[in-house]
Amino acid sequence: MRIDQVSDSVYAVAGTNVNWALISDGSAVTLIDAGYPSDTDDVLASVTRIGHQLTDIAAVLITHAHLDHIGAIPTLVERVGMPVYTGREEVRHAKREYLQQIGAAGMLRQLTTGRGRRWVAHTLRAINGHLGMTIPTATTADAETLAALPGGIVDVPTPGHTSGHTSYLLPSEGVLFSGDALVTGHPLLTDTGPQLLPSVFNHDEACAHESARQLAGRPAGILVPGHGEPMVLGKVNK
Repeated sequence: MRIDQVSDSVYAVAGTNVNWALISDGSAVTLIDAGYPSDTDDVLASVTRIGHQLTDIAAVLITHAHLDHIGAIPTLVERVGMPVYTGREEVRHAKREYLQQIGAAGMLRQLTTGRGRRWVAHTLRAINGHLGMTIPTATTADAETLAALPGGIVDVPTPGHTSGHTSYLLPSEGVLFSGDALVTGHPLLTDTGPQLLPSVFNHDEACAHESARQLAGRPAGILVPGHGEPMVLGKVNK
C-alpha cells in the first residue's frame, strides 16, 4: 500500500493493481472505492494512517461494482455501518441483479502473454473466496447528500466500463476521481497517461469512449484514476 496526498484534503492510495481514495475534512472521511477483497486490511489501515478512525467514515462512494473496487465494503459495513452510494443503475449491479465483469473466457485469453499471466495470477489471489460478493446496502444519493459529505462531492455519470459507472468530482480542489472510466496505467497496458482500459474490461466500448471524451471537459487539474498513478493536469485529456 502506498498513500500519496494529492491535494489539501485528498489522499490517493495504491493497493493490489488498483486504487482507492480518501477525502478528509479534518473530522470525517469520504472513501471512494475499496480495493480488492485481499486489500481489506490495507483499506482499513489507510484510514488510520491519515489520522482517522474507522468510525469517521461518513460514506463510501463506489465508482462501479467490480470486485477490485468493492472488496473492503462488507467489512466496513459490518464495523461502521456507513452508507454506500453509487450511481442509480450501478446499484443494481452492486446487488448483482446482473453482472458486467470480465469472465473466465476473457481471463483465459490473457494467458498468452507474460504480462497477462502475471495479471491473472494477481487477480485470482486477490479475489480468492469472494467471487460471489455483493453489496446489498448499496443505494443512490441525491446531489444535496453528496455535497454534504467531506469534500463536497459532485457525481459524474460515466457509463461504458459498466452501465452505471460513476466518476466523482471535488470542485473545491479540482480533483477528478475517474474510477475505470479513465485510467493512467494497468498491468495489461503498455503505455501510461490518461486512456481507456483494454476493451475486454468495458461493457460498452463506444459508450466508454464517449464518457472519456466528456470527462475531458470537466474542470479538474488532478486526476485520481482507478488504476495507474494520479496525475496533475492542465485539464483531463481523452
